[in-house]
Amino acid sequence: MTIGVFVFLIIAGVLGGLLASIAGLASLVSYPALLLIGIPPVVANVTNTAGLVLSGIGATASSTKELRGEGKTVAGLVALALSGGILGSVLLLVEPASTFEHVVPFFILISGILLLVSGRQAARKPIAALRDQNKWGVAAKALGIFLVGAYTGYFGAAGGVILLAILTLTLPQRFAVLNAFKNVMAFMANAVATVIYAARGKVDWLLVIPLGLGFLVGGYCGPVVVRHAPVKLLRTLIAFGAFGLAAYLFVKAYF
Repeated sequence: MTIGVFVFLIIAGVLGGLLASIAGLASLVSYPALLLIGIPPVVANVTNTAGLVLSGIGATASSTKELRGEGKTVAGLVALALSGGILGSVLLLVEPASTFEHVVPFFILISGILLLVSGRQAARKPIAALRDQNKWGVAAKALGIFLVGAYTGYFGAAGGVILLAILTLTLPQRFAVLNAFKNVMAFMANAVATVIYAARGKVDWLLVIPLGLGFLVGGYCGPVVVRHAPVKLLRTLIAFGAFGLAAYLFVKAYF
């Protein structure tokens, strides 16, 4: 690896870490960056996931204010995301790369739409909170988070956007707190997926070093931005970022 590639991946990691901890959209930058230097799609994905563990560490450390007193809620959410992450990472290792490349754009498109919808629901928090007390609402939320965990383990691009949408629709906390929940859940799902990938020897650890350093810095800075930025603007930018990533990956997969 040349010095130029090393610096390029650090920069991609910083930007990706910011996007991961703000929006769950690290792969808008980091995944294409790995493809750009010639890494095959599945190897790029698992290497990106390993690097994202560092983003999760930085974001969690930076979110202590939002996470204070939320241990019970976070533990339940993390358990669901972890279970799904194990399933998704195993699926990625057994399914062909062509399947992986062709389904991802649609997941990301749906995630952007969900976030825009969740933004419109934000003003009706009391309704969402009441819905969450219904056993079917609780079951639907649990299943949704499990499936997003599986998606995070399988690919994860814009997985955080889907998590934000689900959390916004079902929990009454502020956006910054929900974003902190998302960061912890994504961190744990990426960590367990990385362990599984490493056991199969799929991760390019040499590339994880510069990418992870950038992710750590960007991940730490992201929650600070969310703490002070306008929520409506953030949701809109995140959603359209997801649409852009979906379009890019769709063109790459089908044309």
